[in-house]
Amino acid sequence: MEVNRKNKLLIGLTAIALILLGKLFYIQIVNPKYKIDASNNSMVYNYVYPPRGVIYDRNGETLVTNSTRYDILVTPREITSLDTLALSEALGVSVEFIREKTAYYKKYRSRIGYQTLTFLKQVNSEAYLRFAEQEFRFPGFKAQVRSVRDYPFNAGGNLLGYISEVDGDYIKKHPEYRSGDYAGKTGLESMLEEQLRGEKGYHIFLRDSRNRVQSAFAGGAEDKEAVPGKDVYTTIDAHLQQYGQILMEGKLGSVVAIEPKTGEILAMVSSPGIDVDVLADISKHYREIASNPRKPMFNRTVMASYPPGSVFKLINGLIGLQEGVLEPSMAYPCYSGYYYSGNHKLGCHAHSSPLKLLDAIATSCNGYFCFVMRNVLENRKYGSISEAFDKWREYVLSFGFGEPLGSDFPSELGGNIPSSDYYNRIYGKNRWRFPTIVSLSIGQGEIGATPLQIANLAAIVANRGYYYIPHIVKESEGVPLDERFKQKRYTMVDTCHFENAVQGMYMAVNGGGTAGATALAAKIPGIDVCGKTGTAQNPHGKDNSVFICFAPKDDPKIAVAAYVENAGFGATWALPVASLMVEKYLTGEISSGRKYLEDRLLTTRFY
Repeated sequence: MEVNRKNKLLIGLTAIALILLGKLFYIQIVNPKYKIDASNNSMVYNYVYPPRGVIYDRNGETLVTNSTRYDILVTPREITSLDTLALSEALGVSVEFIREKTAYYKKYRSRIGYQTLTFLKQVNSEAYLRFAEQEFRFPGFKAQVRSVRDYPFNAGGNLLGYISEVDGDYIKKHPEYRSGDYAGKTGLESMLEEQLRGEKGYHIFLRDSRNRVQSAFAGGAEDKEAVPGKDVYTTIDAHLQQYGQILMEGKLGSVVAIEPKTGEILAMVSSPGIDVDVLADISKHYREIASNPRKPMFNRTVMASYPPGSVFKLINGLIGLQEGVLEPSMAYPCYSGYYYSGNHKLGCHAHSSPLKLLDAIATSCNGYFCFVMRNVLENRKYGSISEAFDKWREYVLSFGFGEPLGSDFPSELGGNIPSSDYYNRIYGKNRWRFPTIVSLSIGQGEIGATPLQIANLAAIVANRGYYYIPHIVKESEGVPLDERFKQKRYTMVDTCHFENAVQGMYMAVNGGGTAGATALAAKIPGIDVCGKTGTAQNPHGKDNSVFICFAPKDDPKIAVAAYVENAGFGATWALPVASLMVEKYLTGEISSGRKYLEDRLLTTRFY
């Protein structure tokens, strides 16, 4: 028994030893990866940075490409002598700059060790050539090729976004990056970072005992080629985007254009925005941009929460039809330009009275839609106003309001649609009624919506009741389109009711609309346009101007929302912005009879 135990123990120990020896043989002889890892202290990695992918518009216009720059690198421990004057002349920097840098390297010599640091970023080809001719005179210094972003088309700094060098916090969250790497921080550059960045390559060199670079490791067999980033096609129409920026210059707000049949975003303008001329070197201009009180870095299209104003009446009318408390033939009065609800007196503008649904949409009657929403909330099939209100809210959410739409653009916010719990907390349970929230009837009060959501409403009406989630990346080779962008999303209102909204919007532009002749300015020769004005009250100054439209009426190819802050009536400023965008997209030019609208926008600035 004793012998058997000893034999078993001996066999077991022998087996373990053989396994360990085999593993050691594999690590040291067979697999060079471990040898490379273990020898890192005697190796130098020269990284090769790939060009980022090119960004195109929907028609193949180049929005973002690359140009070549050079970083000057330094390994302080390898500096044996330095002619500061010659180096300053070669690089085009001051002698003081070089002395400050070298003083820093001496002070932190032990901390830096044998690291290679970036001495000077993004020098141009002329400076690089001067340096390259004399590089032998500057031991410890070398150049590294980098590509920087170039913008041949001025089409949306906020939309495209910028890249910048990663910091410690970014590296903690993304350990695949290292100091000196660049990454997209905002806009499309951030959203598409994984596709655009490519993969770094490297050349491995051996050091001797004195830390001098001697030769390529393994004859270059373990070097890695850089893999360029993938090119990306967007849904943006570069010329339409640029035109929208021109129209919105000097104005606060946003204009968004969507192709209703696909949900593809054709233009997405936030004004004021970041000019593409500063994107390539954003760090140089960042402080100035960030301190601008008009917040050009704030992307209003997806982040601003505005009261939608009268364009929201379309939703309340459609909910009334679906709930069976409204028929298109029903007429409601507007008493002397006012709607009275308890102690509330809500004003309206001059128009005939009483009105039926289509005329109420066309003239944007406040009183009419107050009657409609009151009927929705006081519908006896619900046990309480809270129950009816939550059903109303459910309808509104189905139109894409109250939460992010889920677009592929980063930082999208969802606005706000209040709930019954919200009012219960403020007024007490069952202690509020329709007069308390009457302003929701006309898109005011606690309702908040982004311009993207408002544009999506125009697309929903254009499609007669459904939408595709708005998105900005087009499917292309190596860049698939997420399935969620291919699915139709229907509202809770039956599609049969939407023709009423379409016809009312058509009447608003083609006769009988708000502000009469002013609204007729949305008409485009040879194209049936449907539109709806909105004037949203603003507690911080003059009213906001809102307009949504789509065209052509029976085969919609574009839906637009324009939102101009502190600009007054919707028909005055937002309307011409949106209608000119439609005409530019569908015809390629502005007709002579409508040039005055363009001229007025181009020569008017609100700041």
